[in-house]
Amino acid sequence: MKRKLPRVDAAERVGETMKVALFITCLVDNFYPAVAEAMVRILHRYGVEVVVPDQQTCCGQPAFNSGYVDDARAVASTLLEAFKGADYVVSPSGSCTGMIHHYYPKLFAAEPGSADEAMALAGRTFEFSQFLVNVLGVTDVGATFAHTVTYHPSCHGARLLGVDKEPLTLLQHVRGLTLRDLPHAADCCGFGGTFAVKMSEISTAMASEKSDHVRSTGAEVLVGTDMGCLMNIGGRLRREEAPVRVLHLAQLLWEGMPVAQGVGE
Repeated sequence: MKRKLPRVDAAERVGETMKVALFITCLVDNFYPAVAEAMVRILHRYGVEVVVPDQQTCCGQPAFNSGYVDDARAVASTLLEAFKGADYVVSPSGSCTGMIHHYYPKLFAAEPGSADEAMALAGRTFEFSQFLVNVLGVTDVGATFAHTVTYHPSCHGARLLGVDKEPLTLLQHVRGLTLRDLPHAADCCGFGGTFAVKMSEISTAMASEKSDHVRSTGAEVLVGTDMGCLMNIGGRLRREEAPVRVLHLAQLLWEGMPVAQGVGE
């Protein structure tokens, strides 16, 4: 049975400055900082105060998935401390957010004080598109992006966290954007974190199949909400010299917003 998490009611904060802590994630911090920059810029446009706690680190998912539960708990403890005091925690990754939602309450179940903190953190932590649509109530950021786009729904985001219509809702409100369905969209791209290392041949075959499906749409741009998946698919597309640009949803939205284009300043 899925654990019901407490939720912070945004309506209770009307008239106040909302304070959001950015959960940066390892891949974005080390390889794709432009994703975080796009997120922060969009949130600022909606009057959200964004902070980036220095003490945050990995969510512990690699250790947890590899069976090192105690190590995962130790790493997760740093996030419990790092995000104290934030009204919300927002992340560009459904996978990492899903780790907090689904596994933190279990990791700390035997530690009464930490268990309460883990539940509270899970209740106020959101993937970026879910935060925009479900908390801020934003479905149209005013973006224009005159390109053909296809969307890949990440496994962990969709199945573990429940990211569903939110990214598509945001994309459907982008002016000039042509959205094409990705064949077998729900199929895994083959990344799976440690899976790509432990079973590289299977992972490569899965990535090749996903690349074929992306190219079959004729899309100019592949968009998603998890950089692990986009890194894996994008790497395969580059090896095949496919002319497909790969963007995180936040990057696409920001690039298309008037302020990013120097309009209305």
